[in-house]
Amino acid sequence: MDVFDLDERLLNHYTAFARSFTRIRSSELESKVNALYGGRQFWPEPLIQLNPHYENGGTLLYLVGAGGLSGDCAKIFTNPRARPDDKDRSLQLRRHQQQAIGLALAGKSYVVTTGTGSGKSLCFFIPIVDAIVKAKRAGEPQYTRAIVVYPMNALANSQREELKKFLDANHGATPVTFARYTGQEASEERERIKNNPPDILLTNFMMLELLMTRQSELDKTASAS
Repeated sequence: MDVFDLDERLLNHYTAFARSFTRIRSSELESKVNALYGGRQFWPEPLIQLNPHYENGGTLLYLVGAGGLSGDCAKIFTNPRARPDDKDRSLQLRRHQQQAIGLALAGKSYVVTTGTGSGKSLCFFIPIVDAIVKAKRAGEPQYTRAIVVYPMNALANSQREELKKFLDANHGATPVTFARYTGQEASEERERIKNNPPDILLTNFMMLELLMTRQSELDKTASAS
């Protein structure tokens, strides 16, 4: 497909549609309007964007070891394109993901500012899951260890589906639980979260504030977990 040809055809169709509502009798006015349309003043130039190629890093298994990720983490985050007979079925990381995980393992703060579709969420979810696995294997008590705050419910919903792909799979590793708590949940779901606090809680800033301040016994229990 020639995108420039498509752009031209779309604009021609829209121009014909936009001009079909009026008939200009004055030749002087008509020439002025024709010049405006000809100069493309009613719509901008086509927007062209390039999808950058992010540099590859190593696999998740590369970060497993003393001072690094747990082996269970490599089992949880597997490459969906890996074959059953592959020796290394762990997730292939991009370089910025590998760098972010390395900083997290070193206990340092970091900000990821890569573009859409670059896998930013894995930059913090992998270290979170790894910390939870290590705590569970050390026999520490169960409680919500990570609260991830999203500006929009749509993002929380999307991230919940992404987490399901990894954490709900039959990976044979230490299980890690998660739940969404954004105000969309029925009372039964909220009750379940209260009685069984998940390892990871996905929420929004408004619901987090309510969890911490409102008088509801159910929500106070959930926030205390």
